[in-house]
Amino acid sequence: MSRKNRFMSGNEAIALGAYEAGVKVVSAYPGTPSTEILEYICTYDGVYSEWAPNEKVALEVAVGASFAGVRSMAVMKHVGLNVAADPLFTAAYTGVRGGLVIITCDDPEMHSSQNEQDNRNYAFAAKVPMLEPADPAEAKEFTKLAFRLSEEYDIPVLVRSTTRISHVKGLITPGRKDKSRVKPGIVKMPQKLVMLPAHARGRRIDLEERMKRLRAHAETFSENRIERADKKRGFITSGISYLYVKEAFPDASVLKLGMVFPFPEKLIRKFAKSVDEVIIVEELDPFIELHVKAMGIACRGKELIPAIGELNSGIVRQSVTKKKGGKLFQPPEMPMRPPNLCPGCPHRGIFHAISRLNVFVAGDIGCYTLAALKPLSSMDSCVCMGASIGTAFGMEKALGKDALGKVLAVIGDSTFIHSGITGLIDVVYNKGFSTVVILDNRTTGMTGHQPNPSTGMTITGESSTMLDIEALCRAIGIKNVQTINPHDIDRCFNVLKKEINRPGPSVIITKSPCVLLPEMKKRKDRTLYQVLTGGCNGCRACLRIGCPAIEWTPLSGKEAVRLGFKAKQKGYSSINSVLCDGCGQCVSLCKFGAIVLDKGKND
Repeated sequence: MSRKNRFMSGNEAIALGAYEAGVKVVSAYPGTPSTEILEYICTYDGVYSEWAPNEKVALEVAVGASFAGVRSMAVMKHVGLNVAADPLFTAAYTGVRGGLVIITCDDPEMHSSQNEQDNRNYAFAAKVPMLEPADPAEAKEFTKLAFRLSEEYDIPVLVRSTTRISHVKGLITPGRKDKSRVKPGIVKMPQKLVMLPAHARGRRIDLEERMKRLRAHAETFSENRIERADKKRGFITSGISYLYVKEAFPDASVLKLGMVFPFPEKLIRKFAKSVDEVIIVEELDPFIELHVKAMGIACRGKELIPAIGELNSGIVRQSVTKKKGGKLFQPPEMPMRPPNLCPGCPHRGIFHAISRLNVFVAGDIGCYTLAALKPLSSMDSCVCMGASIGTAFGMEKALGKDALGKVLAVIGDSTFIHSGITGLIDVVYNKGFSTVVILDNRTTGMTGHQPNPSTGMTITGESSTMLDIEALCRAIGIKNVQTINPHDIDRCFNVLKKEINRPGPSVIITKSPCVLLPEMKKRKDRTLYQVLTGGCNGCRACLRIGCPAIEWTPLSGKEAVRLGFKAKQKGYSSINSVLCDGCGQCVSLCKFGAIVLDKGKND
């Protein structure tokens, strides 16, 4: 590999760092802002990469590879670590053979997430070290460091990125490849690796000894460093917050923590004594602040710095100085772009049909969550991956027969595989009557069209066994399973109405590819539609589907008459041929036959 500097995102840099560390097995589940890490690392030779069904499986695969003596890595966004917490906590006890690194990407400001939890808390709770880079260059080097620390201290190591670090770009210098001293192979070590209570008690004591050595290491860890300057005000910070502090207060003294757990207590005390005032700047939770205060050191943190959302240099400066205005830069005005399902999206048809039913829709995580917004307004809850089925079933059990015909669960294909299957088993086993709609668009659409087990393709493009969702549902015990075309709105409505009133569990699978898949973009059989000139009477029924290709032009009375409409007509619809994908969903909405094939565009 060339040693020339390269312009890389943080995610790309993490992938390069793992490759240079000699990683052999990487497993992940896609989720913004972590997705691209695996997509980059799968391009490197000699690295096995896979999309796992969920984050728990991803970490278990990485743990197994570590047990076999090779360096391994699991990658996920912050909420994914919730799913992977079970193996994480126990892996801290077992320790490792080959280096084991877990990349967790937090999402302050919730750019693409249902919460903005601070995963530094996992390091503290699981008793594992955590490194936190401040930029792409550190992201690469910290990833390599994490593998070395993992093997040296016999422990999994967390590396925390955030949306800003994952997606910002910087200059990266490729380096030499590391080599693990661990010899790959099968080694039986039941007292270390089998967590029976008798073994686990011993490993618990051993874990405390390992953490004691790590706490001593933290004091001399080169990435925990004091930058001495003005003594009036000293900042303790980490990660991207370090850059905000340096921009906002370039003349201040700073203690930058590269290892955010365990804490270098002696170094913190030394720094605190060297400045008149200690201010702690960190995104989200007062993680560092609480520990520093527990040490008896006077400091200020969240009483100044917001605990919600992303920080930036302006927020940090204004929070500390209490001076309004004087922003470091004026952000440009950006046009509003409300989130919406794509033109031709197969989810739109089924959600329009659902919107005509008076039901509570327990929704799930995916691009289809946008159906909660107007005009579809057809999702009433969304908690976490796979929760839709359990939520609907819980409502059913709470209300009994009164819930029949009033509750519906909706989940995507990838999300169903991730953590919806067990919920459906619960419905069958405990004699429920919930109806579940599985939206199969042949991809993991929300995170950028990654393959999943139902697509029959791996991350490297190799063909694989395609999971048959319908057969799986029947194997679980669902007797009433139907697969329908979501673009056929009338059929969708009739099937939904029948199934939600069925006194037994049922599954409706809507099957149609995402319109953004390459094969859909290249298809030659696409038919476009138009609104007949003068055919629209302004009823606005076609707008209820929320398709971006359908445009509404308001009219005054004079304009209506001039254009051949009735004087009372308030406007008319038209179809933007550039945006139209030819799904045909709008045709069934117009009861006046004004929407027809655009022969001029289909010839």
